[in-house]
Amino acid sequence: MLCRLAKHFLLAGTLALVAAFVRPEPAGAQNIAYEQMAPLSDYLMENRHAEIDLARSAAPPAISLHATTLVLSSRGYEIAKRGTNGFTCLVERSWMSPFDSPEFWNSRMRGPICYNPPASRTVLLYTLRRTDLALSGLRKSQIFDDITIAIAKKQLPAPQAGSMSYMMSKDGDLGDGVGPWLPHLMVYAPKAAGANDGASWGADLPTCPVLLDTSHRAVPEPETIFMIPVAHWSDGRPGPEPTSHRR
Repeated sequence: MLCRLAKHFLLAGTLALVAAFVRPEPAGAQNIAYEQMAPLSDYLMENRHAEIDLARSAAPPAISLHATTLVLSSRGYEIAKRGTNGFTCLVERSWMSPFDSPEFWNSRMRGPICYNPPASRTVLLYTLRRTDLALSGLRKSQIFDDITIAIAKKQLPAPQAGSMSYMMSKDGDLGDGVGPWLPHLMVYAPKAAGANDGASWGADLPTCPVLLDTSHRAVPEPETIFMIPVAHWSDGRPGPEPTSHRR
C-alpha cells in the first residue's frame, strides 16, 4: 500500500530525503558504496541555466518563477535569482541524505526542492550548513558531529511552524534505482523526543496518504518529516501511480 512506501527512505532533504524511503533495485543489481566524497567537479552542474531550470522544476511555475533560486558553486550555494514570494528553490546534493545512507556521497544525485517562506528561514539552514561543511573537505562523521554540536548550541533552529517544501520535479535523481520517485510535498515539524511523531498525522496507517519514516534516518537535525505524494508533476503532467512503487 501507498502508506508502506516510506519504510526505507528520507531529506530532505532533503533530498535527498526520498532516497532512503524507497530503494527499488533492478534484479541482480548490487549496492554501490560511495565511501568518500568524489571530486567537487562531479557535484557541480556545468550549465548554470540548466541548474536554475532544474531547481525551478521542483514547484509549479506559479511559485517557482517568483522564488529565490540558488545554484551550487565551489563556494557553496549562491543566489542566481532573487525572488519576491519568500520561497527558495535549489537542487540539493547527496550529502543531504541520512548519514546512514550508502549514497551519502553519490555525486549523481540531484534533488530539486522548493521551500516555502517558513522553511526558507529554518530548514534551508540545514542544507546550507551541510553543504559548506562538505565543500570544506570534512568527512561524513565530522559533518555529523558539527551539526550535532550546532544544534546543542542552538545555532540551528527547529522548523518554523508551517514549514513545507515542494518536490514535484520529474527530472530529479534521488538515488540509484530511484530516479525522480513520486511528485510529493514535504512537511517539517520539530522533532519531539520520545513522542510518536506520526500519530497526530495518522501517518503510515492503511490507505492514508501521509508517509513518515524515522527508523532509517540517522540525522541530527531537529525535524520530523512527513511526505505526501501528489497526482501531478510540477508541469501539470500526471505522475506515476503510487501503488506501482510499492516494495
